Amino acid sequence: MPPTAVTSMTGFARAEGRFEGKSAFAWAWEAKSVNGKNLDVRTRVPHGFDSLELSARQAATEFFARGSLNLTLTVHSDSAGTGAGIDEAVLDALIDLVQRKTTQHGTQVFGNVIELARFDGLLALAQGRQAPEVLDAETVAARDAVLLAGLKTTLGALQTARRQEGERLAPAVTGHLDAIAALCAEAGALAATQPAALQARLVQQLEELAGAVPALSADRIAQEAALLALKSDIREELDRLAAHVGQARELLAKGEPCGRRLDFLSQEFNREANTLCSKSTDVALTRAGLALKTNIDQFREQIQNIE
Repeated sequence: MPPTAVTSMTGFARAEGRFEGKSAFAWAWEAKSVNGKNLDVRTRVPHGFDSLELSARQAATEFFARGSLNLTLTVHSDSAGTGAGIDEAVLDALIDLVQRKTTQHGTQVFGNVIELARFDGLLALAQGRQAPEVLDAETVAARDAVLLAGLKTTLGALQTARRQEGERLAPAVTGHLDAIAALCAEAGALAATQPAALQARLVQQLEELAGAVPALSADRIAQEAALLALKSDIREELDRLAAHVGQARELLAKGEPCGRRLDFLSQEFNREANTLCSKSTDVALTRAGLALKTNIDQFREQIQNIE
C-alpha cells in the first residue's frame, strides 16, 4: 500500500515585500485557513487596492479545493506618519465638535464622543480624511502585479503548511482505519460461532417450555436455528465494511483532495456498524460492534479537517 498523503485545511502563512515604483510602499500578505465544506475566500485589502480582490480569489482556486481562507493585505507607505498626512483643519473641526457636543448633551448622554477625544483617535480620523493619491493605470497594473505575485508566494507557503499539517494528521486517520479493520476481523470470528450458539439457546428455551408445547423434532430445531442464524448473519455488513476500508486507503494514498468522499464513506461505515449491532445476539459481538462505532466516530472527526 502506498504511503498515505493527505492535506489539512488548517494553516497560516505570511509573505512580505516592497513595491519600488511610484508611491513606494512595503506590503505584507497573511493567509489563514480553517475547515470549510467548500472553498470560501475572504479578502481584506486597504482602500485603493480593491482591484486585487477578484484576482486574489482566483489565485486561491489555483492552490486549494476546500477550506475557509482569509487573505489580508497590509501596506505601509514610505510617506506614512509624516506631518503632511494630517489634515489640520479636519483635526481642529473634530476637536471642536467633541467639545460642543459634550457641553450640549453632557458626558452621560454623549459619552461615546469622549472616547473620540483621545488625541490618537482624532489623529487617525484626520489621516483617514486625506484625499487618496491618484495613480495612473500603468502604475496600478505594475503595483497589482507585484502584490499578486506576493500573494501567490503566500498561498504556496500556506499550501506547504497545510500539507505539513496533513502529514501529522495522517497517522491518526490510518490508525483508525487499522482499528476498524481489526474490529471487523474480530466481529467475523465471533459471528462464526453464532449459529451453534443460537441452536443451543433454542434447545434450552424449548426444554424450558417442554411442559407447555409439544416436543419438536431435531430437524425442526435445526430449521428454526438456521432461520435465526440467517436473520443474524452479519457477513454482508462485514464485507461492505472491508470494502469501505479498502476504498478509504486508496483515496488517502492518492494524495488528492478526498475529504468529501471520506466523509461519505464514514457515513457508510456507521450505517453498517449500526446494522451489525442490531443483528448481534452475542455480548462479545455487541461489544465489538460498539467499539467499531466508536472508532468510526473518531475517524469521522479526524477527516473533517482533510481537504
